[in-house]
Amino acid sequence: MTVHDPILAAAQRARATIPDDTAMLRAAAELTRDYSVANPRIYWPDMLGSALIGWAAMAGAIVVDNLAIAIVCGVVAMLALYRAASFIHELTHIRKGALPGFRFGWNLIVGIPLMIPSFLYEGVHTQHHARTRYGTAEDPEYLPLALMKPWSLPLFILVAALAPVGLILRFGLLTPLSLLLPPLRRKVVAELSALSINPAYRRRAPEGDFARMWAWQEAGACLFALALVGSVFVFGWKPLLVYMAIHSAMTVINQLRTLVAHLWENEGDPMTVTAQYLDSVNVPPPGVLPELWAPVGLRYHALHHLLPSVPYHALGQAHARLIAMLDAGSPYHRGNYPGMIPLVGKIARSTMGAR
Repeated sequence: MTVHDPILAAAQRARATIPDDTAMLRAAAELTRDYSVANPRIYWPDMLGSALIGWAAMAGAIVVDNLAIAIVCGVVAMLALYRAASFIHELTHIRKGALPGFRFGWNLIVGIPLMIPSFLYEGVHTQHHARTRYGTAEDPEYLPLALMKPWSLPLFILVAALAPVGLILRFGLLTPLSLLLPPLRRKVVAELSALSINPAYRRRAPEGDFARMWAWQEAGACLFALALVGSVFVFGWKPLLVYMAIHSAMTVINQLRTLVAHLWENEGDPMTVTAQYLDSVNVPPPGVLPELWAPVGLRYHALHHLLPSVPYHALGQAHARLIAMLDAGSPYHRGNYPGMIPLVGKIARSTMGAR
């Protein structure tokens, strides 16, 4: 990837070599001690309530005949299930034993029915937080989108719209086939078993307890995918098409959220923690819409890179304290943005200067 705009190229080099801001990192470390406990009385009702509303609204979209009501039910289902699905991010950071049964419950109620079991993310997302991997070719969740060609952005979103088709093929077709064909199994594990955006990323085969967890989650998703396709012969096409439309819309919203989670301006060089923070994005209050398109703490994505162990329900408090503690010249203030549209515009303009 090369940049032909000298101003953009200089800014990129400067960002990659930003020194760490000790005051910001020290303040963040202190807050980690204050806000590191996940509260089950928040996690369980939030996840279960979101899932219940989502699945009930989807059922409404399927059974009602009034188009307007069906659309409203579909929108509610998409937003609620998107929130429930976003807990997959929390699963990768929750300390062992902090929320007994939560991983199993989430997979049973949300992950498997949406064909996004947590094994697709666990063991992958933590590599995005690795100090020496972020923004490099070894980061499964990073692409220098701001430095790519302008058509790469709509393609990035279009791929997400096809997610339910891809997941049905992944679990309903490739899972059983790969069990019969070892070479295909190796390819499926390495290339088709991670929620990543880096096409060069290859995953290692699971081992031990994680392999056993992977096995039952994949089996559940496989059975669900087969049942979903088989439902056409019992209930007709409408339930499947409504499910796929809601799932597709949910995934597109998440992909848009991913698009503005970072500035995507690094070409692969290792970055300091402060540089990683400045390449990431907070969309804090007073805006209300980010709570819909970046739920479960995802609106504080830059802060999350400073405090990956802090549970989602404490990020708002941590952000407020850091804003109050750090002076106006702190890099922390430069990681906050007003909303999605300005960020999309910023990234789109950056692509105009890349080739």
